[in-house]
Amino acid sequence: MIERRRVVITGMGLLTALGTDVESSWQGVVAGRSGVRPLQAFDPARLTSRIGAEVPDFDASHILDRKDLRRTDRYIQFGLVASRQALDQAGLPERFEGALAERTGVILGTGLGGVATLNDGFTINALRGPDRISPFLVPMGIPNVGAGQVAIQFGMTGPNFTTVSACATGGHAIGEASEIIRRDDADVMIAGGAEAGVVEAMVGGFAAMRALSTRNDDPGAASRPFDSGRDGFVIGEGAGVVVLEALEHAERRGATILAELVGYAATADASHITLPAPGGIGAVRAARRALEKAGMTPDEIDHVNAHATSTPEGDKAELQAIRTIFGDSSGDISITANKSMFGHTLGAAGAIEAIVSIQTIREGWIPPTINLIDPDPEAAGLDLTPNTAVFRPTRTVLSNSFGFGGQNTALIFARFDR
Repeated sequence: MIERRRVVITGMGLLTALGTDVESSWQGVVAGRSGVRPLQAFDPARLTSRIGAEVPDFDASHILDRKDLRRTDRYIQFGLVASRQALDQAGLPERFEGALAERTGVILGTGLGGVATLNDGFTINALRGPDRISPFLVPMGIPNVGAGQVAIQFGMTGPNFTTVSACATGGHAIGEASEIIRRDDADVMIAGGAEAGVVEAMVGGFAAMRALSTRNDDPGAASRPFDSGRDGFVIGEGAGVVVLEALEHAERRGATILAELVGYAATADASHITLPAPGGIGAVRAARRALEKAGMTPDEIDHVNAHATSTPEGDKAELQAIRTIFGDSSGDISITANKSMFGHTLGAAGAIEAIVSIQTIREGWIPPTINLIDPDPEAAGLDLTPNTAVFRPTRTVLSNSFGFGGQNTALIFARFDR
């Protein structure tokens, strides 16, 4: 049997409501700072949920000139900036050439694509007619163009596509990128998720589902995963991108290895379009398969970075899943819910939380679950890291992501040991 190639992470790029790079976002997470504010992208007065976690002071002018900025949707700009950050940390070139370009691919996922562009185009069509629609409506709006633009900008000519699986998107992107490397179709993959869905119609759509928090008078306390008072998620935006490499390739070029991706699995609930399967059984199957592929047992996991969106049924099912996965040792596992601080970034969430997971391994700090005042009864006996970060040396992290449609991913990251 051919031995599976080991896959490591050598670069990371991050944009969240807490900061515009890995370091600033990480510092905000460890400090337990909320990035939720009244919405700024538009006047939210007509909405029942008027809060969100928007990326502050975002600027892509170092990547795109003025003309291209106008022709590039915000989600694509997020993906380009986060990709450049990750490539720079990995010590990879400004522009890929030759064999390196051919052996490097991109999977930039997004749950929604260029919804701001599409919303503007549809509005123009309704008010002024189809002859006034921008010729850039389609290339700015379709979800696969973010991955294409990363390759166009930086020169990668290997496998290139987009994952679209709602809130599991980022997990799928990173996991599938690792499988491309393992089967030797690439040596390097740029992978993650980008989302810029803070648009009135989109926020209104989630509000119509009663999926969003309406705690408008106290934005910083609105996202409260696992708390009995939770009333829905807070919409966020941002991007997370990692550079994955075959271990031998990274070592050959002397790259600094940040962590190893040792396990990945994906499952479907086949149950309900928005609600998780009873008991979170789809999440359980994903985690168990990821552990099997990693050659690990549940007691070898130190920490769970939970999907935990702050919805009543979703959080409950994930807590049930954690108990099923870890059994009697469930109380020994540190659990954290990052969305309490930077909201739910939809298609970017799995990638952003993967980066937080890697930082937890590197730095030893378990980020807090903020706004956790009255834990859900399902959480009895579990360590949810309430409100304050805890220093605990961590070797392994299970990062969960679940999407509407019943799509689940599990990523397992580990401290790199040769």
